[in-house]
Amino acid sequence: MVIGNMFRGNARYFLLILVLCVFSSCFQIIEEINMAADGSGTVNLTLNLSASKTKVASLMLLDSVNGYKVPSKQQIQKEMEEAVAYLRKSHGISNVKKTMDFENYIATVSFAFKNVSNINHVNQNVLKKLKIRAINNSSYSFSPETGIFQRKYLPAKEALVEYNKLKPEVKNVFKEASYTSIYRFERPVAVNTNPLSKISKTKKAVMLNAGIMGLINGKTNISNQITLAK
Repeated sequence: MVIGNMFRGNARYFLLILVLCVFSSCFQIIEEINMAADGSGTVNLTLNLSASKTKVASLMLLDSVNGYKVPSKQQIQKEMEEAVAYLRKSHGISNVKKTMDFENYIATVSFAFKNVSNINHVNQNVLKKLKIRAINNSSYSFSPETGIFQRKYLPAKEALVEYNKLKPEVKNVFKEASYTSIYRFERPVAVNTNPLSKISKTKKAVMLNAGIMGLINGKTNISNQITLAK
């Protein structure tokens, strides 16, 4: 997850992702990781603006909003294609796919990995490709032997600094924005250390919902250690 990293990046790329959210009231980032017993798995990342699709559609007709240039569909597609092309060259990553739904304004990127640690390198490499300066404040690991999945996250102080530089109307976007992580496993979950997350009725999935403002100001901790039943 790269909420903190996004604020330290080149403004052009940051705004390309988020300018369509301006005045749209809310958006949602969803991260899904499906783990296999051997440590391989799949990832699905979603940016969902469907709750405000009417407002976003209106924004797409404009050249700029309060000094922020509104990216065209072609521009968004181009940036997505470049990110996907880079992912396809990444070590341990395969079956990379993307979707862009300009009717409901939902964008997704999915891919498979040989080892969940491959995701750690993807975060850094994609951000580097986009000329976004970042530190690795989020990492994943999984041990098939012990059945322990770990997601380590350290809040980035720079995120709040950069957030405070934004215009008031852009800051308002993040008040209703949310982040959801869903981790699925083949075996039942025995222990889950993050009190904000919930184990599903099947015991094979863990979900966490958080406001993005909590991640920006460092008040929300999304680190977790999940131990699977033997």
